[in-house]
Amino acid sequence: MDLLFTPRKIGTLTLPNRLVRSATAERMAGADGRPTPQLRALYEELARGGVGLIITGHMYVDPSGKAHPEMTGIYSDDLIPGLSELADAVHREGSHVFVQINHGGMQCSPEAVSETIAPSAIDAPFLEQPAREMTSDEIESLIQAYAQAARRAQEAGFDGIQIHGAHGYLIGQFLSPFVNRRTDEWGGDFEGRIRFLRTICQAVRGQVGPDFPVTIKLGMMDGMEGGLTAEESVRIVAALQEMGLDGVEISGGIGGGRNINTRPGIRREVDEAYFRPLARQARPVTRLPIVLVGGFRSQRVMEDVLSAGDADFISLCRPLICEPDLPNRMRLGLQERSRCISANRCWPEQAGEGIACKCPIDE
Repeated sequence: MDLLFTPRKIGTLTLPNRLVRSATAERMAGADGRPTPQLRALYEELARGGVGLIITGHMYVDPSGKAHPEMTGIYSDDLIPGLSELADAVHREGSHVFVQINHGGMQCSPEAVSETIAPSAIDAPFLEQPAREMTSDEIESLIQAYAQAARRAQEAGFDGIQIHGAHGYLIGQFLSPFVNRRTDEWGGDFEGRIRFLRTICQAVRGQVGPDFPVTIKLGMMDGMEGGLTAEESVRIVAALQEMGLDGVEISGGIGGGRNINTRPGIRREVDEAYFRPLARQARPVTRLPIVLVGGFRSQRVMEDVLSAGDADFISLCRPLICEPDLPNRMRLGLQERSRCISANRCWPEQAGEGIACKCPIDE
């Protein structure tokens, strides 16, 4: 039996199929982070297209963590009404939506913040500007910022949240030995580096209660010398259920434009599911649902991953920018493979444009 269009639960929520829209920075928000009608229309289109779960583009939990211009915010109660309109739009189309909550840390652009912060002072070639070391008070304050962001997502009517712990953003920075060189309780050994995530999860649960789905996007490898390795990340995965999480999306790469997590030129089935080896390492140590992202284009590969038990959900980014109705077309047998050619030309070239497919796609 095909598994792609069978139901599966994440926490208390039953999803109608195994296709997830992976969080994608839409760049469709105003200067203060308020979502635009353009963003609402995008979510409506995705929901109509048949995806089982939409995960929003990352939303910043504090103004100090705004990663780039036109990023959606969830840092203030004043934003709740606009966020509610997004959730309502998705629900009217019969789909489900999680908010991805995030802080950019060292990866905030100079156009978005005047100063970047990180677990330790760092200046690396892939950063746009050096970052200073966070104080203990700032760490405690941002833990509460994540928790309050989760509360706002719940109050706005979203179906759950995803904590962003991948791609070199702040939580990933705390987990990474390349970035986190602190000698206090927030760094050092494995338990010190995981403490920030553990404390955020505890604070989030304190705000949203036990039944609201809370998941994480986890970067299981930094892909650079001295960074987080898959072997150490397996220990993180093993601890997630005890932290109160309901699912994990597996990705990788610390950022900096090295195409670890958005690999170009995916043309063959053998090029797809490039994070599958990480999922295979994670599977034996957790009973949580695993959501796997990374170059999926063909239904055959998606079904193979699901039937092998390597993952429970398939997460798509670029294919749904190219074809928001791809899930429906696959379900109806009209199409077996995405037309996305993985040229990485999705990102806006000017303000106000937002993400859009700009590749020459053959009809």
